[in-house]
Amino acid sequence: MRIVSFVVSLAAMAAMGLAATPSHAQDKGTRPASKGTAVPADVRAKVVAKLPGAHAEDVAFSPIPGIYEVTMGAVIVYVSADGKYLLSGNVYDLDTQANLTASRRNAVRAKALASVREDQMIIFSPAKPKMTVTVFTDIDCGFCRKFHSQMAELNKAGIRVRYMAYPRTGPDTESWHKAEAVWCSSDRKDSLTRAKRGEVIKSKACGDAAIKAQYQLGDDLGVEGTPAIFTQSGDYVGGFLTPDQLLQTTQEAEKAAAVR
Repeated sequence: MRIVSFVVSLAAMAAMGLAATPSHAQDKGTRPASKGTAVPADVRAKVVAKLPGAHAEDVAFSPIPGIYEVTMGAVIVYVSADGKYLLSGNVYDLDTQANLTASRRNAVRAKALASVREDQMIIFSPAKPKMTVTVFTDIDCGFCRKFHSQMAELNKAGIRVRYMAYPRTGPDTESWHKAEAVWCSSDRKDSLTRAKRGEVIKSKACGDAAIKAQYQLGDDLGVEGTPAIFTQSGDYVGGFLTPDQLLQTTQEAEKAAAVR
């Protein structure tokens, strides 16, 4: 039980730190070549036995010989080959100054975000977008409402916004049901805008599967507050930002990702 509690606490702390460890450095050789070999089965078995929630496919080679990387959601830790020692923190390449852990974490988040069907999102896009951000939002969140009030400016700046639901109060709460009403409406964009103005949205019940999936994804990616803004390269660039701040931050993140 002590190990389970430790790992759960570790995962929670790592998730809380996701936004504080963006990678804007060059990422080269995050995972060294394995020379055509796979992680030994006995290593996978030892690691999985020690880490609740880990699966064999979560174990990979790390940049450090003899140490293996374990990825659970957006939480990344390092384990010794014998499964006895666990390291929590960031691995840096001192030659390039690259934060290799943050780069890996971004790659995991980017893949997860790209896997979500856009017809399950609410998207506000200019005719010719320059960039796309994914935003986990809450109907009742004050800063979410403030962010949404800038939508015309965001789109004018060329920013395409993909919204996903993240009712902070959790399942079967007022905010959750408001999100469900918006996602079940025939015109989600209009309903979201009106809901964020405080209007009551009524729509036919369609289930909350999309809300559950998006809320779970937010948890997996380490969302702790809303709005939670992610770039296409997986950078968690923060909460409320003005259009100018978001444009600059996103451009810097995407530029860094392009040279990795």
